[in-house]
Amino acid sequence: MQAPLSTVDPAEIEKFQAMAAEWWDENGKFKPLHMLNPCRLEYITNQIAGEFDRDLKTEQPFAGLRLLDIGCGGGLLAEPMARLGADVVGADAAERNIPVAQLHAEQSGLTIDYRHTTAEAMAEAGEQFDVVLNMEVVEHVASPIDYLIACRQLLKPGGLQICSTLNRNPKSYMMAIIGAENVMRWLPKGTHEWSKFITPDELFDLLRKAGLNPVDRKGFVFNPIKWSWSLSDRDLSVNYVTASTKPA
Repeated sequence: MQAPLSTVDPAEIEKFQAMAAEWWDENGKFKPLHMLNPCRLEYITNQIAGEFDRDLKTEQPFAGLRLLDIGCGGGLLAEPMARLGADVVGADAAERNIPVAQLHAEQSGLTIDYRHTTAEAMAEAGEQFDVVLNMEVVEHVASPIDYLIACRQLLKPGGLQICSTLNRNPKSYMMAIIGAENVMRWLPKGTHEWSKFITPDELFDLLRKAGLNPVDRKGFVFNPIKWSWSLSDRDLSVNYVTASTKPA
């Protein structure tokens, strides 16, 4: 099955265009991602290290790996991946995110190839990566299956995809929409559409249909007492992350 030209949802892109300049403000509209980022990085680095037999205690354990951060935003994940030695491409369909990411990388002394493009366009061009980071994007696209097919095409045989999203249930509605958007005001109202959230079983099914082999899934759990996030093998009720591989 071939992916269409684009699964980009223009209305979703417009939301993130409006917030582009705030990516690196830890107390701004992307505060939830800054808080979640250490937890995301723990999962990502451990999965990559395990899949490619890398020692995280070395200075640049991901040297020699080509990595794509699709939906890279301002570079919150691309930058630490570059620091760990990966050859990083950051891609985003929201054009205004790219100069923000480029400027911050330059100020940080990092070399990252940032592009205003889509997964489908890169797949069509024949781009190939060892790792694809697909974090909090699949719930914003017009066709999740076609988008995931494009992501699979972007992986080299034996490559690894990390994909995170939001579960769809009453708790996720209360936490992600009522709590994060309306009560805490961490995100602008309308950032998420609950109907687009995907359950873990649905995502595993979509990954398999896209030609990938799901190998792991864990929850990102927020503790309001400690005001911090942690990984959970059991609680995937709101935010969760998956790992899948492309058959060699």
